[in-house]
Amino acid sequence: MRPLKPILRTAFTQKVISLLIIWYIHFVHWTGSWTRVNEEIPNKFHDAGKPFILALWHGRLAMMGLAWRYGVTVTVLASAHRDGRIIARVLEGFGFSVVHGSTNKGGANALRRLAVVLANGGVIGVTPDGPRGPRMRAAAGVIMLARLAQVPIIPMTFATSRRRIHTSWDRFVIPLPFARGVYLWGEPIQAPSSADKTLMEEKRLELECAITDLTAQADRLMGQESIAPATQNESSPETTPEYPT
Repeated sequence: MRPLKPILRTAFTQKVISLLIIWYIHFVHWTGSWTRVNEEIPNKFHDAGKPFILALWHGRLAMMGLAWRYGVTVTVLASAHRDGRIIARVLEGFGFSVVHGSTNKGGANALRRLAVVLANGGVIGVTPDGPRGPRMRAAAGVIMLARLAQVPIIPMTFATSRRRIHTSWDRFVIPLPFARGVYLWGEPIQAPSSADKTLMEEKRLELECAITDLTAQADRLMGQESIAPATQNESSPETTPEYPT
């Protein structure tokens, strides 16, 4: 694999890979039968012209390009890492805008840029466990962003009746063609502007549980076993939540 790394880093190779992924996602969608559950939750905010944050686990990114049916551009947070650049190209292929950064420590500049988008009435998409985990463990950044911008976080996910699970850190779900699929949204989560560190941590855990429970529900609807969050042994001390004083 090491000799391939320089090739995978080239813009041309990444463009080809992203185009193939976009084609595959469309193929999976075209050949599948899709259901949307609780879509009225984000629709309510969209129809009222109110900004909000969509949050899902990194392992459920595959079909998100076709989850949002409006022509409104969603701004997503993507890693500057090689894999993140490919994901960014794919999302751009579906009409999304991309900000490079992370919800983990060191992503303050990216979060400020996202806050500007929200202040202008936009919609943000984030993966609170990205870009490198721990799997299904929410970083503090998305809660800080929600508190700063005073907008709700809406959990979301997808699942399919036919899939493959990659061995990557996020157990990335690869949907297969000719399957049943479901998009699922959860109830909004709000972080009050007056929230202290204790309440911020409670909200982080609330978000973490909400996305995990929603994802498990979607898997059950499709007859699949749920994927477990990373254990303590898999977690990295570098991802310990940090909140401003």
